[in-house]
Order: sequence, then structure tokens, then C-alpha cells
Amino acid sequence: MDAVAVFGRGALPLIRPPPTTTTTVCCFTPTRTATLSRHRRRHDHLSAFPSNSNLFPQLSIRSRAASTNNESFIFLPHLVASLERVDQTYIMVKPDGVQRGLVGEIISRFEKKGFKLTGLKLFQCTKDLAEEHYKDLKGKSFFPGLIEYITSGPVVCMAWEGVGVVASARKLIGVTNPLEAEPGTIRGDLSIQKGRNVIHGSDSPESGKREVALWFKEGEVVEWEPALAPWLIE
Repeated sequence: MDAVAVFGRGALPLIRPPPTTTTTVCCFTPTRTATLSRHRRRHDHLSAFPSNSNLFPQLSIRSRAASTNNESFIFLPHLVASLERVDQTYIMVKPDGVQRGLVGEIISRFEKKGFKLTGLKLFQCTKDLAEEHYKDLKGKSFFPGLIEYITSGPVVCMAWEGVGVVASARKLIGVTNPLEAEPGTIRGDLSIQKGRNVIHGSDSPESGKREVALWFKEGEVVEWEPALAPWLIE
């Protein structure tokens, strides 16, 4: 309570006692201590696996402060194509994928994703076509072996269409080296060596158009409207 000192007729200002400091002591029962120990061991176990946090840029202090004001920050590294644009991509099951009977598995993954198949054929690739397709790699030491590999047996050529299909297809396929590809991707699940990585996919919308035109003749790509389209795209 406040104290008032009175001397004669006047009163001095109120003298307030200093605020008291409350110290909270946390006591852990044996059960609570055991629970914390289990969580700590679980954290130590998970720390043995590499984190994916470096895939996302760290928000600055200012950005974090802004996020508290109901602002949302979304980073989608795999969507390099416009979400409003329908693109075309070329997907090829390479000779090893055909020989191993993986064609149906690969087609199924693209269909389940919701993309539209507009072109499909089994094809024996010629040397000239293979060299034209991989012309950007012509100066590489592995180029002759790559051409021999692609022409060693039939391939399955596919044209797929959809919103952001090029970027999403690259995510479905996985990185070039299967041993570095994420589980759940085609290469991560179905192959183990870079030289036999099962599948090719266009690396940009421009490459998609060029490669579809290169591998398919006029009339081989069909325009049609899937019945499920309204359930996939707004």
C-alpha cells in the first residue's frame, strides 16, 4: 500500500515501495524429465539427416515483423512457369526405361498429377535425330556414348500439356543423378545411375515447344479436352 508522511500541515509526495520480483521455479517430476529426455534423443537422431531449410531464403527481421501483420510469404522454387499459362513439354522414356517395363508407371505419374497427354508413340531414334536433340551437349566428352545409348533401343515419346507443366514435370522426374534425386521422384525411385536415368524432360517452356516439334510430325499431337479438366483447374 502507499504510505504518506505528514509533517505539520503539509503532506509529502507518495512514496511507493519498489516492485517485487517474482521468481518462478520449475520443478520436473521424474515422468516429465523422462519425456524431455526422449524428445532430446529424438531431436539428436533427426539431426543426423540433412535439413532442407537451406532451400528457402531466410526472412529478414523486417520481413518477419511484417509477417506478424497478417502478411503471407510463399516461396515455390519448382514453379518457374506462370501459373496462368498452359505450357507444353516433351517427355521421353529412354531405352533403359522401355526395356525395364517402366512406361506404364511413368505415364501413370503424369496422369495422376493432372496433366493432359497429347502425343504418344514408340519410336526407334536415329543417330541424326539424337544428335539434333542433344546438340547443346555436342562438345562434351560423353556425347558419343549418349548418342549410342539413346539409339540402342526404342524410346517412348510423349507430349504433355498443362498449367506449369514444364516445371512440375521436372519435379516429378528428379535431378539428373538418381542417387541425388529425392525419394518419390521418378529417378529417385526407379534408377540408380546417371547414365541410365530412365527419362528425359524439357528444361524450359521454349525447349518443350522445340522438342515436341522435333519428335512429333504434324498430326501426331492431338488437341482434346479431358472430362476432368473442370476438377483440376478453376
